[in-house]
Amino acid sequence: MAIQQVVGSGKYTYEVDPQWGRRAGGVPDLGVAQGVTGDSKDRIYVFQRSPKACVLIFDQNGKLLDSWDGGGRFISPHGIWCSPRDELYITDTQAHTVTRWTLDGKLLQSWGTHAQPGDWGVPYNRPTKAFVAPDGEMYVSDGYGNKHVHRYDKDGNLVGSWGEKGDGPGQFALPHDVWVDKNDHVLVCDRENKRVQRFDREGKYLGEWRDQNPMQIFVRDGIMYMAHAYAEVSVRTDDGEPLARWPYQSVLTHEKEKSPHSIWVDSRGDIYVGEVVGEGGLQKLTRQ
Repeated sequence: MAIQQVVGSGKYTYEVDPQWGRRAGGVPDLGVAQGVTGDSKDRIYVFQRSPKACVLIFDQNGKLLDSWDGGGRFISPHGIWCSPRDELYITDTQAHTVTRWTLDGKLLQSWGTHAQPGDWGVPYNRPTKAFVAPDGEMYVSDGYGNKHVHRYDKDGNLVGSWGEKGDGPGQFALPHDVWVDKNDHVLVCDRENKRVQRFDREGKYLGEWRDQNPMQIFVRDGIMYMAHAYAEVSVRTDDGEPLARWPYQSVLTHEKEKSPHSIWVDSRGDIYVGEVVGEGGLQKLTRQ
Protein backbone atom coordinates (compact mmCIF):
# COMPACT_ATOMS: atom_id res chain seq x y z
CA MET A 1 0.00 0.00 0.00
CA ALA A 2 1.45 3.37 -1.04
CA ILE A 3 1.93 6.18 1.46
CA GLN A 4 -0.71 8.89 1.14
CA GLN A 5 1.05 11.84 -0.52
CA VAL A 6 -1.08 14.82 0.57
CA VAL A 7 -2.76 15.15 3.98
CA GLY A 8 -4.55 17.79 6.01
CA SER A 9 -6.86 20.54 4.81
CA GLY A 10 -7.05 24.29 4.21
CA LYS A 11 -4.10 26.23 5.64
CA TYR A 12 -2.78 23.00 7.12
CA THR A 13 -2.16 20.88 4.02
CA TYR A 14 1.05 18.86 3.76
CA GLU A 15 2.95 16.73 1.28
CA VAL A 16 4.25 13.55 2.91
CA ASP A 17 7.91 12.61 2.44
CA PRO A 18 8.29 9.05 3.81
CA GLN A 19 11.96 8.84 2.74
CA TRP A 20 13.18 11.99 4.46
CA GLY A 21 16.51 11.38 6.19
CA ARG A 22 17.14 8.12 4.37
CA ARG A 23 18.21 9.23 0.89
CA ALA A 24 21.83 9.76 -0.16
CA GLY A 25 23.56 11.75 2.56
CA GLY A 26 21.15 10.52 5.22
CA VAL A 27 20.84 7.25 7.15
CA PRO A 28 19.51 4.52 4.83
CA ASP A 29 19.34 1.98 7.68
CA LEU A 30 17.59 4.22 10.21
CA GLY A 31 16.60 2.39 13.39
CA VAL A 32 13.68 2.98 15.76
CA ALA A 33 13.53 6.79 15.62
CA GLN A 34 10.78 7.45 18.14
CA GLY A 35 12.02 10.87 19.36
CA VAL A 36 12.37 14.07 17.31
CA THR A 37 13.03 17.74 18.09
CA GLY A 38 14.76 20.73 16.51
CA ASP A 39 16.96 23.68 17.43
CA SER A 40 16.76 27.41 16.67
CA LYS A 41 18.43 26.90 13.28
CA ASP A 42 15.95 24.21 12.23
CA ARG A 43 18.42 21.37 12.57
CA ILE A 44 16.53 18.20 13.44
CA TYR A 45 17.58 15.86 16.27
CA VAL A 46 16.33 12.29 16.11
CA PHE A 47 16.61 10.17 19.24
CA GLN A 48 17.17 6.64 17.95
CA ARG A 49 16.34 3.83 20.36
CA SER A 50 17.76 0.85 18.47
CA PRO A 51 19.79 -0.86 17.13
CA LYS A 52 22.12 1.75 18.61
CA ALA A 53 20.90 4.33 21.13
CA CYS A 54 22.08 7.70 19.84
CA VAL A 55 21.15 11.19 18.70
CA LEU A 56 21.21 11.79 14.93
CA ILE A 57 21.41 15.39 13.64
CA PHE A 58 19.97 16.32 10.23
CA ASP A 59 19.46 19.46 8.21
CA GLN A 60 15.99 20.31 6.88
CA ASN A 61 16.66 18.39 3.68
CA GLY A 62 17.45 15.18 5.53
CA LYS A 63 21.24 15.25 5.24
CA LEU A 64 23.00 13.73 8.24
CA LEU A 65 25.22 16.35 9.89
CA ASP A 66 26.46 14.53 12.97
CA SER A 67 25.60 11.95 15.64
CA TRP A 68 26.53 11.15 19.23
CA ASP A 69 25.73 8.40 21.73
CA GLY A 70 26.06 10.13 25.10
CA GLY A 71 29.06 8.07 26.10
CA GLY A 72 26.93 4.96 26.44
CA ARG A 73 24.57 6.45 29.06
CA PHE A 74 21.42 5.72 27.08
CA ILE A 75 19.56 2.47 27.74
CA SER A 76 16.06 2.99 26.34
CA PRO A 77 15.69 6.44 24.74
CA HIS A 78 12.25 8.00 24.96
CA GLY A 79 11.72 11.77 24.95
CA ILE A 80 13.90 14.51 23.49
CA TRP A 81 13.19 18.25 23.57
CA CYS A 82 15.29 21.26 22.59
CA SER A 83 14.91 24.34 24.78
CA PRO A 84 14.96 27.95 23.50
CA ARG A 85 18.55 28.06 24.80
CA ASP A 86 19.43 25.26 22.36
CA GLU A 87 19.97 22.62 25.00
CA LEU A 88 18.59 19.10 24.71
CA TYR A 89 16.55 17.52 27.50
CA ILE A 90 16.42 13.74 27.26
CA THR A 91 14.39 11.13 29.12
CA ASP A 92 15.34 7.47 29.29
CA THR A 93 12.76 4.99 30.55
CA GLN A 94 15.23 2.33 31.62
CA ALA A 95 17.97 4.62 32.91
CA HIS A 96 15.21 6.38 34.95
CA THR A 97 16.87 9.74 34.31
CA VAL A 98 16.41 13.17 32.81
CA THR A 99 19.59 14.61 31.32
CA ARG A 100 20.52 18.01 29.83
CA TRP A 101 23.00 18.19 26.94
CA THR A 102 24.68 20.61 24.59
CA LEU A 103 23.70 20.16 20.96
CA ASP A 104 26.99 18.38 20.23
CA GLY A 105 26.58 15.86 23.04
CA LYS A 106 28.23 17.25 26.17
CA LEU A 107 26.39 16.32 29.37
CA LEU A 108 25.45 19.41 31.41
CA GLN A 109 23.18 18.08 34.14
CA SER A 110 21.44 14.91 35.28
CA TRP A 111 18.45 14.15 37.49
CA GLY A 112 17.50 10.76 38.94
CA THR A 113 19.62 7.75 39.86
CA HIS A 114 20.98 5.97 36.82
CA ALA A 115 19.32 2.57 36.22
CA GLN A 116 17.45 2.71 39.55
CA PRO A 117 13.70 3.48 39.60
CA GLY A 118 12.45 5.91 42.21
CA ASP A 119 9.83 5.04 44.80
CA TRP A 120 6.18 5.99 44.21
CA GLY A 121 6.02 9.73 43.61
CA VAL A 122 9.79 10.11 43.74
CA PRO A 123 11.68 10.92 40.50
CA TYR A 124 11.86 8.79 38.40
CA ASN A 125 10.22 5.54 37.36
CA ARG A 126 10.33 5.38 33.55
CA PRO A 127 10.01 9.12 32.76
CA THR A 128 8.68 10.10 29.36
CA LYS A 129 9.36 13.79 28.65
CA ALA A 130 10.97 16.93 30.09
CA PHE A 131 10.01 20.50 29.17
CA VAL A 132 11.41 23.85 30.33
CA ALA A 133 9.09 26.85 30.57
CA PRO A 134 10.22 30.34 29.46
CA ASP A 135 11.03 31.29 33.06
CA GLY A 136 13.37 28.29 33.43
CA GLU A 137 11.13 25.95 35.42
CA MET A 138 11.28 22.32 34.29
CA TYR A 139 8.34 19.92 34.20
CA VAL A 140 8.72 16.15 33.78
CA SER A 141 6.05 13.58 32.95
CA ASP A 142 7.02 10.50 34.92
CA GLY A 143 5.36 8.32 33.07
CA TYR A 144 5.11 4.56 32.76
CA GLY A 145 5.94 3.66 36.35
CA ASN A 146 5.17 6.70 38.48
CA LYS A 147 1.99 8.42 37.12
CA HIS A 148 3.25 11.81 38.32
CA VAL A 149 4.35 15.21 37.03
CA HIS A 150 7.36 16.84 38.73
CA ARG A 151 8.08 20.57 38.88
CA TYR A 152 11.60 22.05 39.24
CA ASP A 153 12.77 25.62 39.78
CA LYS A 154 15.11 27.38 37.35
CA ASP A 155 18.13 25.99 39.22
CA GLY A 156 16.95 22.42 38.74
CA ASN A 157 15.68 21.81 42.27
CA LEU A 158 12.51 19.77 42.79
CA VAL A 159 9.77 21.99 44.23
CA GLY A 160 6.68 19.81 43.90
CA SER A 161 4.97 16.79 42.34
CA TRP A 162 1.38 15.76 41.65
CA GLY A 163 -0.56 12.79 40.36
CA GLU A 164 -1.82 9.35 41.22
CA LYS A 165 -3.03 6.32 39.30
CA GLY A 166 -6.59 6.53 37.98
CA ASP A 167 -8.88 8.24 35.51
CA GLY A 168 -10.26 11.11 37.60
CA PRO A 169 -9.16 14.76 37.60
CA GLY A 170 -5.46 15.00 38.34
CA GLN A 171 -4.99 11.25 38.03
CA PHE A 172 -3.03 9.54 35.26
CA ALA A 173 -2.98 6.23 33.44
CA LEU A 174 0.14 7.20 31.48
CA PRO A 175 1.48 10.78 31.50
CA HIS A 176 3.34 10.57 28.19
CA ASP A 177 4.17 14.22 27.47
CA VAL A 178 4.15 17.64 29.15
CA TRP A 179 4.10 21.23 27.85
CA VAL A 180 3.64 24.70 29.37
CA ASP A 181 1.61 27.00 27.12
CA LYS A 182 1.46 30.81 26.84
CA ASN A 183 -1.32 30.89 29.46
CA ASP A 184 0.93 29.18 32.04
CA HIS A 185 -1.15 26.03 31.75
CA VAL A 186 0.71 22.75 32.19
CA LEU A 187 -0.65 20.39 29.52
CA VAL A 188 -0.19 16.67 30.14
CA CYS A 189 -0.90 13.99 27.54
CA ASP A 190 -2.61 11.32 29.66
CA ARG A 191 -2.32 8.77 26.88
CA GLU A 192 -4.19 5.70 28.03
CA ASN A 193 -7.00 7.83 29.46
CA LYS A 194 -7.32 9.40 25.97
CA ARG A 195 -7.15 12.99 27.15
CA VAL A 196 -5.00 16.06 27.66
CA GLN A 197 -5.30 17.45 31.19
CA ARG A 198 -4.66 21.11 32.04
CA PHE A 199 -3.15 22.29 35.32
CA ASP A 200 -1.76 25.49 36.77
CA ARG A 201 1.91 25.63 37.70
CA GLU A 202 1.23 24.23 41.17
CA GLY A 203 -0.66 21.23 39.79
CA LYS A 204 -4.23 22.44 40.34
CA TYR A 205 -6.57 20.71 37.88
CA LEU A 206 -8.14 23.21 35.43
CA GLY A 207 -9.89 20.96 32.93
CA GLU A 208 -9.26 18.57 30.07
CA TRP A 209 -10.22 17.62 26.57
CA ARG A 210 -10.66 14.05 25.52
CA ASP A 211 -9.30 12.67 22.29
CA GLN A 212 -7.58 9.69 20.71
CA ASN A 213 -4.61 8.56 22.82
CA PRO A 214 -2.51 11.75 22.69
CA MET A 215 1.16 10.78 22.43
CA GLN A 216 2.86 14.15 22.18
CA ILE A 217 2.14 17.81 21.49
CA PHE A 218 4.17 20.68 20.07
CA VAL A 219 3.11 24.34 20.13
CA ARG A 220 4.42 27.00 17.76
CA ASP A 221 2.98 30.50 17.31
CA GLY A 222 -0.13 29.61 19.28
CA ILE A 223 -0.92 26.53 17.18
CA MET A 224 -0.82 23.05 18.68
CA TYR A 225 0.29 19.98 16.74
CA MET A 226 -0.59 16.59 18.20
CA ALA A 227 0.58 13.05 17.48
CA HIS A 228 -1.97 10.41 18.46
CA ALA A 229 -1.39 6.72 19.06
CA TYR A 230 -3.16 4.46 16.62
CA ALA A 231 -2.89 6.55 13.50
CA GLU A 232 -3.76 10.24 13.65
CA VAL A 233 -2.12 13.66 13.53
CA SER A 234 -4.04 16.85 14.29
CA VAL A 235 -3.53 20.63 14.24
CA ARG A 236 -5.39 22.64 16.89
CA THR A 237 -5.84 25.96 18.59
CA ASP A 238 -3.96 26.27 21.86
CA ASP A 239 -7.13 25.35 23.75
CA GLY A 240 -7.53 22.10 21.83
CA GLU A 241 -10.07 22.94 19.10
CA PRO A 242 -9.21 21.00 15.89
CA LEU A 243 -8.19 23.02 12.83
CA ALA A 244 -7.22 20.00 10.75
CA ARG A 245 -6.79 16.29 11.39
CA TRP A 246 -6.01 13.27 9.27
CA PRO A 247 -5.34 9.53 9.52
CA TYR A 248 -1.65 8.83 9.88
CA GLN A 249 -0.09 6.21 7.66
CA SER A 250 3.15 4.68 8.89
CA VAL A 251 6.23 4.37 6.73
CA LEU A 252 6.08 0.74 7.84
CA THR A 253 2.92 -0.24 6.02
CA HIS A 254 2.96 -3.75 7.48
CA GLU A 255 2.46 -2.30 10.94
CA LYS A 256 -1.17 -2.25 12.02
CA GLU A 257 -0.82 0.24 14.84
CA LYS A 258 0.81 2.95 12.72
CA SER A 259 1.74 4.89 15.85
CA PRO A 260 3.23 8.37 15.54
CA HIS A 261 5.17 8.78 18.77
CA SER A 262 6.74 12.25 18.64
CA ILE A 263 6.18 15.47 16.70
CA TRP A 264 8.13 18.67 15.99
CA VAL A 265 7.44 21.62 13.68
CA ASP A 266 10.14 23.82 12.13
CA SER A 267 9.98 27.58 11.54
CA ARG A 268 8.53 27.06 8.05
CA GLY A 269 5.65 24.99 9.44
CA ASP A 270 6.88 21.61 8.23
CA ILE A 271 6.09 18.68 10.53
CA TYR A 272 8.47 15.89 11.52
CA VAL A 273 7.03 12.68 12.99
CA GLY A 274 8.94 9.90 14.74
CA GLU A 275 7.28 6.50 14.99
CA VAL A 276 7.61 3.78 17.59
CA VAL A 277 6.41 0.69 15.73
CA GLY A 278 9.65 -0.44 14.10
CA GLU A 279 12.91 0.52 12.43
CA GLY A 280 12.78 3.24 9.79
CA GLY A 281 9.67 4.98 11.16
CA LEU A 282 10.27 8.68 10.47
CA GLN A 283 8.53 11.11 8.11
CA LYS A 284 8.51 14.76 7.12
CA LEU A 285 5.27 16.53 6.18
CA THR A 286 6.04 19.63 4.10
CA ARG A 287 3.51 22.42 4.40
CA GLN A 288 1.95 23.45 1.10
